[in-house]
Amino acid sequence: MPKLQRIQTGDRVLNMIQDNVSNILDPYSSKEILQGQILTNIVLVSGSNRVAHKLGRKLLGWFIVRQRASASIYDTQDSNPDPILFLTLTSSANVTVDIYVF
Repeated sequence: MPKLQRIQTGDRVLNMIQDNVSNILDPYSSKEILQGQILTNIVLVSGSNRVAHKLGRKLLGWFIVRQRASASIYDTQDSNPDPILFLTLTSSANVTVDIYVF
């Protein structure tokens, strides 16, 4: 989430409004969970899966936002050799999911 750009003006009231808005929004813009993306239509097979998370950095977390069949899904990130590129998931069944990664 980008940080609010403050525009210097000659209007003191407008500058104060910008400061107040920045004070409210800035703490949220640094939250890691807001700096993610949804990966859609990810096909998981029963067993181990490597999913390219496309973040360009080490993944901090993930959650399923849509699951199209019954399956138990968990990650094996602690033993993942490429955490900057991939999320490693184990699924109990073949399933298509949408995953929010951050």
